[in-house]
Amino acid sequence: MIRIAIANQKGGVGKTTTAINISTALAATGWKTLLIDLDPQGNASTGIGVPASERGASSYDVLVDRVPVDECVMPTKIPGLDLLAATVDLSGAEVELVNSDDRAHRLQDALRGDMGYDVCLIDCPPSLGLLTLNALTAADTLLVPLQCEFFALEGLSQLLQTVDRVQQRFNPDLGIIGIALTMFDRRNRLTDQVSDDVRSCLGQLVFETTIPRNVRLSEAPSHGVPALIYDHACAGSRAYMALARELITRLPEKRKAA
Repeated sequence: MIRIAIANQKGGVGKTTTAINISTALAATGWKTLLIDLDPQGNASTGIGVPASERGASSYDVLVDRVPVDECVMPTKIPGLDLLAATVDLSGAEVELVNSDDRAHRLQDALRGDMGYDVCLIDCPPSLGLLTLNALTAADTLLVPLQCEFFALEGLSQLLQTVDRVQQRFNPDLGIIGIALTMFDRRNRLTDQVSDDVRSCLGQLVFETTIPRNVRLSEAPSHGVPALIYDHACAGSRAYMALARELITRLPEKRKAA
């Protein structure tokens, strides 16, 4: 199972939207996919169609009580896509784990072995705390959604420093599979400038596909479905499908589930 953390400590960059729609696109192309919601706000769980009232065991139970992942996952409306949901209990996980010697490795331990999935996407909270550290320690690689604005560049620098520290202390094999430029608006000259700056610094690490600002992407979560299902023809959905295709070319070859 390929484990991909989707992280950026800056909020509002399209991280959860990316997690929801990329996992949907991967499942639609035949990859048996697990989406892990590691954000106490639970937005990925809501956006994929699982309201708080329908969530039982969650990522909190996996991290704090060591409940096996397969006892906590639930199917979603999307064939081939399962969810490990988040609940408000997760907001207390960092405090409860702070004195544990293995506090950074709880998710890594939970995801060991053959779980029957081809790929796992982990939606992280908008911070670089213990929950995100668990995701980065458990992940094979990192996908970074980056909003096309000036302050996003500062946040990216901090994130790359964190990745370097995680590689040194917890997960030497952690890589960065790519940086996805989100909320791209060609009418704004700053958008093009930020895009050019990021590409000049990081080169091929930046995905060719950019995700535009799109009303339909914003509307979809309120309907409890990914944008790819809410309106598969809108500009945002087409962009996420293109990004998923590009992501697949960067993934190691894995046998897809029958």
